[in-house]
Amino acid sequence: MKKMFNKDIVKKCAHCQNSLPLSNSDEMACKIRGIVNSDDLCRKYKYDPLKRVPNAQKIADDYSTDDFEL
Repeated sequence: MKKMFNKDIVKKCAHCQNSLPLSNSDEMACKIRGIVNSDDLCRKYKYDPLKRVPNAQKIADDYSTDDFEL
């Protein structure tokens, strides 16, 4: 869970509590500024950790069949 609240997360409207994504678009519907690009940012930004999709973790490729036996 530590990575979810990392200080190095890029601030943008896509992660803000005040915005909702528009379907089939890279735009957001902001409660404050209206229709904005998902990469925009304003002073009313408030981070919502549930809107951010974390980067996928790489799984090691060196497993053998013995690792999956009981």
